[in-house]
Amino acid sequence: MAVTGSVLGLGRGNKPSSMPGYPGRSDALPPEAYEIRPRIRLLSLLKAKVPYSDDPQARKYITESKCLVIEKNGKLRYEIDTGEEKKFVSPEDVARLIFSKMKETAHSVLGSDANDVVITVPFDFGEKQKSALGEAARAAGFNVLRLIHEPSAALLAYGIGQDSPTGKSNILVFKLGGTSLSISVMEVNSGIYRVLSTNTDNNIGGTHFTETLAQYLASEFQRSFRHDVRGNARAMMKLMNGADTAKHSLSTLGSANCFLDSLYEGQDFDCNVSRARFELLCSPLFNKCIEAIREVLEQSGFTADDINKVVLCGGSSRIPRLQQMIRDLFPAVELLNSIPPDEVIPIGAAIEAGILIGKESLSVEDALQIECSAKDILVKGVDESGANSFKVLFPSGTPLPARRQHTLQAPGSISSVCLELYESEGKNSAKVENKFAQYSCISTALCANLLDNKVSGRGNDIYLFAKCQVDGSLHVTCTDQETGKCEAITIEVAS
Repeated sequence: MAVTGSVLGLGRGNKPSSMPGYPGRSDALPPEAYEIRPRIRLLSLLKAKVPYSDDPQARKYITESKCLVIEKNGKLRYEIDTGEEKKFVSPEDVARLIFSKMKETAHSVLGSDANDVVITVPFDFGEKQKSALGEAARAAGFNVLRLIHEPSAALLAYGIGQDSPTGKSNILVFKLGGTSLSISVMEVNSGIYRVLSTNTDNNIGGTHFTETLAQYLASEFQRSFRHDVRGNARAMMKLMNGADTAKHSLSTLGSANCFLDSLYEGQDFDCNVSRARFELLCSPLFNKCIEAIREVLEQSGFTADDINKVVLCGGSSRIPRLQQMIRDLFPAVELLNSIPPDEVIPIGAAIEAGILIGKESLSVEDALQIECSAKDILVKGVDESGANSFKVLFPSGTPLPARRQHTLQAPGSISSVCLELYESEGKNSAKVENKFAQYSCISTALCANLLDNKVSGRGNDIYLFAKCQVDGSLHVTCTDQETGKCEAITIEVAS
């Protein structure tokens, strides 16, 4: 759940797809479920503690909110004047209404049985806030599979710790959202995510960049027309909207035009803003972001050299200058930004839902107890010398459910392929391995294709996708990369 956006990640088959969270916004995402981020400023109220008068965050929100917020019966409410009567709506009520709209949108695309959902929340969300959000989603008709933290969802989106079953790495997750900056240092060890340090700054966010640009536009209007519109709420709202549009354009263009019809007293406003000007105006904000990264590294006892990867998420992390400054801070580290930053967390939530979707029911115990694989699960291959080789897909102790990917090399000298899976205690070599399963994974048509390869001398890459469920069953899909033909099998647990 975020402050300024709502995104649905949903899946039809194994191919990632996208759609707006609700009409008016277009965002893209992947398989088998959706993640919700209500498009309204609810976080401050949901995080607030009673009594609200003693909560600095709640007081700050009440002061800044464009909607009247009052305390009624010990709880904060939005006061809404419909013209006929005044209504008092709680943050939970608003969340429920947004979830209901999300559900309608999902049903319009996937059908009426699309009710499973994974929801992401900020790392500092407490159990009461998670419970309130979960109840709002259930009241809207969703089946809440799980609530996960945003940094974990970001790692899932890039398959960190999922595609590589072994090894240990340190990942920095940089999330610059609409109203806050969150930075987390995560340790990834055999698919387990552990937060080493985290920090949230509610004084840096996308709206602060927009406000900075809007103030510049106001000064330009004053310079041209001798009118200061900073005290005019209507004019400043139009400037904020124009600045926000220009800010997004400057992420991909060298300059952006801001044209506002009848901004003040009938005067139209037309102004071009260069990316260089925007970067100069926002330089103090960029520096604050970099300083926040340094503080989190210091908290965890790390230096930039100790970080293996940096994940960017949150719409405002699209800003090119900010990305370059982060690259300069981590010159030898891979910066992961291939997924649009505002879609990273929803994608991770959808992937988590895809993993959980095979379970018929989930209880509180499911969220607390982690099932792990008891033995190594290996796939047999052949090396360049023709000798047998074994690749560990799921090491013993792998948290379940889990997914793995592997590419098999099929030499051009063979006319068929047979995949063999084994299990072992992981203590000895392949000599003591017990065959776990064996099946022909390539269809007759694919065998013929491989036979043709024998003539040309070319080999084939066989893409293997394996999913191990909590009950120990294993689902394996093999696909020929060249033809796209595939075979699948489910290996049930031996009774």
